[in-house]
Amino acid sequence: MKSSKPVLVVLIIVALLAAALGGWWWYRSQHNQPLTLYGNVDIRTVNMSFRVGGRLASLNVDEGDTIKRGDVLGELDQAPLHNALQQSQANVATAQAKYDLMMAGYRSEEIAQAAAAERQAHASWEYADKFYQRQLGLWNSRAVSADALSDARSSRDQAAANLKAARDKLAQYQAGNRPQEIAEAKASLEQAQAALAQARLDLQDATLIAPSDGTLLTRSVEPGTMLSAGSSVLTLSLTRPVWIRAYVDEPNLNQVQPGRKVLIYTDGRPNKPWHGQIGFVSPTAEFTPKSVETPDLRTDLVYRLRIIVTDPDDTLRQGMPVTLRFSDAKASTDEPR
Repeated sequence: MKSSKPVLVVLIIVALLAAALGGWWWYRSQHNQPLTLYGNVDIRTVNMSFRVGGRLASLNVDEGDTIKRGDVLGELDQAPLHNALQQSQANVATAQAKYDLMMAGYRSEEIAQAAAAERQAHASWEYADKFYQRQLGLWNSRAVSADALSDARSSRDQAAANLKAARDKLAQYQAGNRPQEIAEAKASLEQAQAALAQARLDLQDATLIAPSDGTLLTRSVEPGTMLSAGSSVLTLSLTRPVWIRAYVDEPNLNQVQPGRKVLIYTDGRPNKPWHGQIGFVSPTAEFTPKSVETPDLRTDLVYRLRIIVTDPDDTLRQGMPVTLRFSDAKASTDEPR
């Protein structure tokens, strides 16, 4: 019995050492596990509409169609817009002619006529002035009546007024139009040109052009519908960019720096991941959304991440759940796909 005690002590010590080593291994394995997060695919969509109102003439695409940037998706009835464009062009031509007339000033023939009228008025004034001087001399010798002298003075004053009017008109013709009149004509021309530019833009906006590559999600209206400016016509799911919306808790926040590589897995492709890169980490904490699946309590505060998918394809769909793994992202970057 005495010889069995040392053996028992040894066995207890070995058991304690084994338990300590097992606990240490379990602790290291738990704290060295690769970080795994869960999120959902997020794809941008565009609600497309016409910037002008009118009757929808045609739509060239349907739901599910693949769209390329620059494709013509639909058109409005352009007849009213063509009419507005022609009217704007006529208004510009009228304003341009008026402005050119103001800049050119009076014609040489008009200036010559004004000069001739000025010479005629000057001659009339000279005759009236000489006649008045003779009548004044006769009045001094009492050879004419006061009424005759008054009539001569009135004729001279009238001739002087006519001469001044003729000279002013000649000066106006020689100087051309006033700066204010020219400025007014120029402003009218610029206003007409702006209206013409808007009419051309309205005609251009009557054609709906795809802004980017993508897939058509919804077709809201049909040809023949009267649309107001900004009414939603089509919804386009963009091919690029595609990112993952995920959340990380505070203890693992130091592992999700912007720029870090991530592998993205789905249940349908467990062995063929997509590659991503962290592009954004929210600076503020928030409560975990109910749609996020994590092993921690849902009431924990987390930080939102945006992971940009660098090699997306058509199999990634809006809202699809994905798994994000960090440990082997660098090693798997060069794997053949």
